[in-house]
Amino acid sequence: MDKPTHLVEYETMLLGQHRHPDRSAYILLSRIRVAGMMSIGQLSEAFRLDVSTLNRHTSALLRKGLAERIPDPDGGIARKFRLTEEGERYLDAERARNINGLEKVLADWSAEDVAAFAAYLRRFNTDIERLAGHPWPRTDV
Repeated sequence: MDKPTHLVEYETMLLGQHRHPDRSAYILLSRIRVAGMMSIGQLSEAFRLDVSTLNRHTSALLRKGLAERIPDPDGGIARKFRLTEEGERYLDAERARNINGLEKVLADWSAEDVAAFAAYLRRFNTDIERLAGHPWPRTDV
């Protein structure tokens, strides 16, 4: 019989195959929405990705009109990324699509089971973030 951690590993691996098709845009926009305007350096630190990788991802956001680069309102040297109105609409629509999909998957679950699952996922994520020393900013959703 597998140990429970083996089962968690396997199920999280399977969960990874169900990712959002344009995951990088969705995650970047989500982080900027929660954290506020961010420079490329701040994004690099937040995602633990090199600047060249983030330049490719943010360039795609700029081309699609989902974000814009503006001078730092606090007078800093680095320019900051912020969501455009189109980026806000995109993020809202994608989140609604994701929630709709989850509601279909969880349709036969009780409200208590869904709440417990959400609490365990949050605990799992925050423990990973704590161990990595890299918390993700959260708001009440």
